[in-house]
Amino acid sequence: MDFNVKKLASDAGVFFTRAVQFTEEKLGQAEKTELDAHFENLMSRADITKNWTEKIQRQTEVLLQPNPSARVEEFLYEKLDRKVPCRVSNGELLGQHMNDAANDFGPSSPYGQTLIKVGETQKKLGTAERDFIHSSTVNFLTPLRNFLEGDWRTISKERRILQNLRLDLDACKTRVKKAKTAEAKAAALPDFQETRPRNYVLSASASALWSDEVDKAEHELRVAQTEFDRQAEVTRLLLEGISSTHVNHLRCLHEFVEAQATYFAQCYQYMVDLQNQLGSAPPPATLSVLQVVSPNPTEGALNPDEVMPPSSGTRKARVLYDYEAADSSELALAADEFITVYSLPGMDPDWLVGERGNKKGKVPVTYLELLS
Repeated sequence: MDFNVKKLASDAGVFFTRAVQFTEEKLGQAEKTELDAHFENLMSRADITKNWTEKIQRQTEVLLQPNPSARVEEFLYEKLDRKVPCRVSNGELLGQHMNDAANDFGPSSPYGQTLIKVGETQKKLGTAERDFIHSSTVNFLTPLRNFLEGDWRTISKERRILQNLRLDLDACKTRVKKAKTAEAKAAALPDFQETRPRNYVLSASASALWSDEVDKAEHELRVAQTEFDRQAEVTRLLLEGISSTHVNHLRCLHEFVEAQATYFAQCYQYMVDLQNQLGSAPPPATLSVLQVVSPNPTEGALNPDEVMPPSSGTRKARVLYDYEAADSSELALAADEFITVYSLPGMDPDWLVGERGNKKGKVPVTYLELLS
C-alpha cells in the first residue's frame, strides 16, 4: 500500500511538472525542444495517411453497403468477434420474387417465361455483387482497418510517449537554468561581512547547496536526454514504416480495381446474354463501327484486305465471348479461341485488328483477354 501511494504521488508530481511546462510553452515563457525538419515531415505524412485512410475506408464501406443499419450490424458483429450472418442481396431477392410471380402467373405464359429469364439473371447479378463485396472487403477494406487499428495505434502511442519525454526534457533544462542562475547569484552576492562571520558561513552553505542542486539537475537532464533520444529513434522507425504501408495499400488498391472490373464485366455479360434470350437488340457498343481517322476525310471505313500488320506490336489474345461480325470489316469470334491482334494509328481505342489464319477484321477489345 505504501508503495502504491508513493508511486501515485510520484506520478502526480510528474503530471504536474509536465502540465506546468506545457502551459509555460503555450504562454511563451519556456523554451521548447524542436524536432528536426525530417522528423516533422514524417509525422505530417503519417497524419495525412491516417486521415485519408479513414475517409477512404468509410466511403468504401458506404459503396459496398449503402444501408447504414446493415453497416452498424456488421460493425457490432465484428467487435463481438462473431461471424456476420449471410445476407441475401437485393438482386437475389428480386430474382426470387420474379420466379415466384412467374409460377403464379403461369410459367408457360409469355410474361411468366420472361419473368423467369429476368429473375435468373437478377440472381446471377446478386451473386456477382455478393462476391464483389466479399472480395473487396477481404482484399481492400481489411488492410485499411488493420492499419488504423494496429499500426496507427502503435504510432500514436509512441508519439504520446515521445511528447511526454520531450516535456520532461524541457522541464529538466528549465531546472538546470534556474539552478545555475541561483548559484551564480549566491556566488556573486555573498551575504556576509568581515565583522559577522556567521553570515559568511550561512552564505557558503547556501552556495554549496545550489552547487549540489545544479549537479543533480544536470544528471536528471542527461537521463532525460537519453530517454528522449531513444524514444525519438523508436518513433522515427515507426513513422518511416508509413512508406511500406503505402506500398501495401497500393497493392490492395490494384486488387480492388481488379475485383470491380471483374464484377462489372460479369454484369455486362449477364445482361448481354439476357438480351439475346429475350431477342432484344444488342447494346450500342456492340454495333459501333470502327472508322480509321485519316488526313483525307474522303477515305471510308477500314478495309481488312488493305491492312498490313505492323512489324512489331502484335499480341496474342484469348476470346472471352462469342461475337458476330456486324459487317465485312469485322471478324467473327468464338469463345476461348486465340487470335493475333494489333492496333493501327488513328483507330478507336475500343477496337483492334484481329487475325485468325488468312482472315482478318476489326474486333472489340471488351471481348478479348490480351496475353503478354
